[in-house]
Amino acid sequence: MASHFALFADLENCGGKKSVLSDVIERVKIRGDILIGKVYGYTDTYSDLKETLLSNTFAVVPSLRYGKSQKNSMDIQLVIDALEVAYTNPLIDSFCIVSGDSDYVPLVGKLKSMGKFVLGISRSEVASNVFMSACSEFQFLETVTAGKERPASPAGEALTLRDVNELIVAILRDGDGGEMLASELKGAMLRLRPNFSERSVGCSTFGKMLSRLAQQYGAFSAENEGYNLVARLNTPHGMEGEQMTRENYPRIFGQILREYKEDGFDRVNPSILKSAVQAKYPDFTERQIGQRRFSDVLRALEREGLLRLVSDEGGNLLVDIP
Repeated sequence: MASHFALFADLENCGGKKSVLSDVIERVKIRGDILIGKVYGYTDTYSDLKETLLSNTFAVVPSLRYGKSQKNSMDIQLVIDALEVAYTNPLIDSFCIVSGDSDYVPLVGKLKSMGKFVLGISRSEVASNVFMSACSEFQFLETVTAGKERPASPAGEALTLRDVNELIVAILRDGDGGEMLASELKGAMLRLRPNFSERSVGCSTFGKMLSRLAQQYGAFSAENEGYNLVARLNTPHGMEGEQMTRENYPRIFGQILREYKEDGFDRVNPSILKSAVQAKYPDFTERQIGQRRFSDVLRALEREGLLRLVSDEGGNLLVDIP
């Protein structure tokens, strides 16, 4: 059974980019329905978000610049709104909070004590360790967005067979262990693309469509297990078969860093960068490119001018993307 989410997003934390907010919404929709959505800190500089906000029936809390307490006021308003929903709307069983501020830890604790599932999402450079630990589940915003393969057709346009295949792969990649029951998969597809129909791509049933896609593209399999049809990823999708070497690793890292930059990330945690590399190159090790530790790789890339190594106020190492 799909979860029913309330999603509250701090626009400053997610950078206010349309692609980033859309990816967050899609990640949550894979898990369930978003019944309530609200963004905080909205200004005219975020006007390109209007279509995304309206099409997902999100409400906005504008940013009113007055004095030094503006950020605290936004934080308090988010807490009040979340608690009001938790106490008055019995349909909501899950919350997504897009912010890494430790000030939200008491809120997370209260929601969990009421039996609510709390998904936290934040930029790695500002995510508080106590907030991450407090959430039922936590994801770095960079892993939700950067390098994400998006179907060619926007939500309002008819999907082609290839679009449907890419959408299914994206859902399976974000799902539990790369596999899903066909019924759950179709539910997630309809939440992401309400105009989807298997008949629009020439298939009489959803099961026949899965079998056709599995045979034609080979990115996933569709097998009957008992009375259930299960879709399962075959291999890590998107791998180009290129091996990382001493000669090409600066180009590969540079491409990943550019993807982060294009998605609005100026700084990332080194562990996030390493995870992104391993997602594309599962066999990656530092020794195969002539380095002993990942920190040595970062210093070599810094000498190449591809990044800068900086420390935050707590002394934690961060990768600054030029």
